Amino acid sequence: MPAESQLQERHEFGADVGRLLDLVVNSLYSEREIFLRELVANAADASDRRRFESLTDPKLAPPADAKLRIIPDRTRRTLTIADEGIGMTRDELIANLGTIARSGSRMVDQAIVDASPEERPKLIGQFGVGFYSAFMVADRVSVVSRRAATDEAWCWASEGRGEFTIDRAERATPGTDVCLHLKADADEFLEPYRLETIVRKWADHITVPIVIVRDGRDQPANEGTALWRRPKSELTEQAYAEFYRHLGVRFDKPWATLHWRAEGALNFAALLFVPGSRPFEAIEGNRVSRVRLHVSRMFITEDAGLLPPWLRFIIGVVDTEDLPLNVSREMLQATPVLARIRKAVTSRVLNELKGRTKDAADYAGFWENFGAVLKEGLWETSEHQAELSPLLRFRSSVGEGWVGLSDYVGRMKPEQKAIYFLTGDDTQALRSSPHLEGFRARDIEVLLLSDSIDAFWPERFGEFEGKKLRNAAYGVEDMPPAAPGSAPQEGFDAGALIKALKAALGEQVSDVRPSARLVDSAVVLAPDAAGPDLHLQRLLRRAGRQTPTASPILEINLRHPLIRALAAMQEAGKPIEDPARTLLDLARIRDGDSPADPAAFVQHVTSSLARSLSGNGAAESDAPSC
Repeated sequence: MPAESQLQERHEFGADVGRLLDLVVNSLYSEREIFLRELVANAADASDRRRFESLTDPKLAPPADAKLRIIPDRTRRTLTIADEGIGMTRDELIANLGTIARSGSRMVDQAIVDASPEERPKLIGQFGVGFYSAFMVADRVSVVSRRAATDEAWCWASEGRGEFTIDRAERATPGTDVCLHLKADADEFLEPYRLETIVRKWADHITVPIVIVRDGRDQPANEGTALWRRPKSELTEQAYAEFYRHLGVRFDKPWATLHWRAEGALNFAALLFVPGSRPFEAIEGNRVSRVRLHVSRMFITEDAGLLPPWLRFIIGVVDTEDLPLNVSREMLQATPVLARIRKAVTSRVLNELKGRTKDAADYAGFWENFGAVLKEGLWETSEHQAELSPLLRFRSSVGEGWVGLSDYVGRMKPEQKAIYFLTGDDTQALRSSPHLEGFRARDIEVLLLSDSIDAFWPERFGEFEGKKLRNAAYGVEDMPPAAPGSAPQEGFDAGALIKALKAALGEQVSDVRPSARLVDSAVVLAPDAAGPDLHLQRLLRRAGRQTPTASPILEINLRHPLIRALAAMQEAGKPIEDPARTLLDLARIRDGDSPADPAAFVQHVTSSLARSLSGNGAAESDAPSC
């Protein structure tokens, strides 16, 4: 660390970041050795990045014997982690070390406060504050860095108290030195044996050689062997879990581990993990697979698309020798070798998932975490429909558990021709939908689909075991006959009532028709056969998509007292426009939508309720109370 100069710049972290640093130091305290894992991982990433960038820019090439050095100094009470990686410029030091938790420091602050003491150490890397874990053991941290292919070096320094400084420095070669001035109670991290134990535990798989300086000599501290290239028989569950956590910045256990080597027409090694829980960051929006591509153990890119977007929750490494080290992005998109690797890796993952369905309880946990993502594959392509179909699970109108398509088909009625499903925003709301009344009366099971993607993929699905999927919200042309005695016996001119309702509602509906499926409800909305179902229309509106939509069909239950009272009004020559509009709004609400005019709806319902409670409603009008 150079002496303070006139050129030294002081920068404030900010009040909320100062609070976060205090939490890192005082709350994330029970597993202090984590700091070394984080700093070593950062140094290894910088080394990999320099090697990769040197493929296209030889000036950036690292030394042939590049390594990562851990240097304990008892005299000065410092611990230095030195690498020969890509290094950082002045602006990169400020951007990378002067901005804590890109996801929002206030969010991290609250997450740490809310976490249990056992969970707090795990939050360090999860929120991008790994570097700042150094302040758990140091009361001052300085970082001297020189960007590869430049002559300038800069020093970032802070005591973790709300500010940091930037100053010019000297470094003979490109790379970064992170120097920790250790606290009085951190003597253990000056012991080479203790440091080696930590490295073996957390970073043994890192391919960059790691050495610990002991008595002036560099002593190797890690195997430096790519984990994915080692035989499975040599690896323990703990070794896999540690690599999984390092690779994906995860702190759970993998739900499934896939480790294999392909030899023959294709030569590659793969180590993939299915996470045991949903990641902290959202996976719905960022639709890109991040499986890392290595060529001869050297990291190339995580943007190779080694798995389709609908398997993007899987993390891991694929390492091949069938591609050149200087492979370009353009070549990656065009080479048939990578296309064959993609196909082989995807097939292996799907086979693994199929095998895991045998344990229904275990598979249910996976499905709750990632089922919505997996179903995107049904919408994007028909290529994998046969492989994806056995993996699908749904809630059902029968029972509370998860149901597979084979379970459903095995329970179908002999005369039933289709697999029925209903889409909506919430499973519990779907269970009470009037669309299900006729199916329940006929003892027919309906699958309840409440993920956003469920509004799209069924139309491309085709068939399962010869049975087509049929949306229960549409017409009932293929519904099995109703139970005996359920035929409508209205005792009034239903045709005249329907004609009057059509006139009263106008273009708000495309048709009014008697319902063959309603049992307890008075009305239900059905989509026009020429347009998308009403749930999909709502999703498109929420997304701001302007798309042509058809007015819904209003189905009425001719046996319902409300409809009978409305028919009596119509036969008596009384106006039915207001109750007709209210009935339509009630149908919209039952379907998960809002009334066309919420203020008018509230006013009408309020007036009707007031008349009913005053006891004058019957004298003034025979209109049904809504």
